[in-house]
Amino acid sequence: MSPFDARAVRHAFGRAASTYTQAAALQREVESRLLEQLGYLDDRVPARVLDLGSGPGSAAAALKARWGRKSDVVAMDLALPMLREARAKSRFWRPIHTVQGDAQALPFADAAFDLVFSNLCLQWVADLPRALAELRRVMREGGLLLFSTFGPATLIELREAYAQNALPPPLSAFAAIQQVGDALIAQGFRNPVIERDTYTLTYADTPALMRELKAIGATDARPDRPRGLSGRSRHRAVAAAYEAQRRDGLLPSTWEVVTAMAWAPPPGAARREHGVDIATFPADRLTIRKR
Repeated sequence: MSPFDARAVRHAFGRAASTYTQAAALQREVESRLLEQLGYLDDRVPARVLDLGSGPGSAAAALKARWGRKSDVVAMDLALPMLREARAKSRFWRPIHTVQGDAQALPFADAAFDLVFSNLCLQWVADLPRALAELRRVMREGGLLLFSTFGPATLIELREAYAQNALPPPLSAFAAIQQVGDALIAQGFRNPVIERDTYTLTYADTPALMRELKAIGATDARPDRPRGLSGRSRHRAVAAAYEAQRRDGLLPSTWEVVTAMAWAPPPGAARREHGVDIATFPADRLTIRKR
C-alpha cells in the first residue's frame, strides 16, 4: 500500500495555499539555507530551472531574481491553488512559468533542466526512487539536483504521545537519510552530499501545533487514515501525554531535515535496480559485424 493518498496531499496543500506563507517559518529557514548552496554552481548560469513542489513560489521567485532573463524558471506543484499564489509573484519582465504535475510522472521532456531545486516536497512522494528516476530523466548531464526533505524523527514528540495511548499517529512515515542516499546512488547521481539537521520549534499547547500543521498542509495523508471526527477523549489523552515533555513553559517539537546535493549523470549511465546495474545506450551505437 502506498504511504500517501495523493488526492489527500493535493487537497491539504491546496487548502493551505492562503495560510502557508505566514505559518511556514521552518520551511522558509530551510529554503534560505538551501538557496545558499547554489554557490556550488560557481559562475555557471542554468538555462532552465525547475522548482519542484514550489508551494506558493517563494523559492521560484528567488531563483528568477538571481539569474533574471538568463534563466527560465518553472514552478511545479501538485496543488493548483499553490500555483495561483506562485503566479502572483511573477512579473512580465521576470516571468515564472507554472505547471501542475506529479513528481513521480514529470510532464517534461528528457534533459530539460540544468538545475532542479526542491524544498521540503519529496517527503510527500510515495515512491522516492521513482521520483529520483524522473528527475534524472529530465536533467541534463552535469546538472545540479538540490533538495531537502523531512526525516523520520520529525514530530517525534507527537508520535510518542499517540504511541503512549496505543493510537496510530495521524502522521506519515518519512525516508531516513540512508534511504535518501541509497536512492540517489541507485539512480546514478554523481558525488552526492547528504546532511542531516535537527530543528526544535516550541508551542504553547498541542492545539497550537495541530493548527500550524493544518496551516502548512501537513495533515494526515495515509490511505488508511480514519474518516470522520476523532473523539475528544482521544485528543485530551494525547495532549496529556504530550504535556509530560513541556520545558520552560513550552512544548518542544522536533523536525529532522535531510538536505541532499548531487549531479546528474551522463545519458546511459548505469543505475541500480533490484541489485542489478542497468545501463542504456542508443541502438545506433551497436556494432554489427557482417560475415
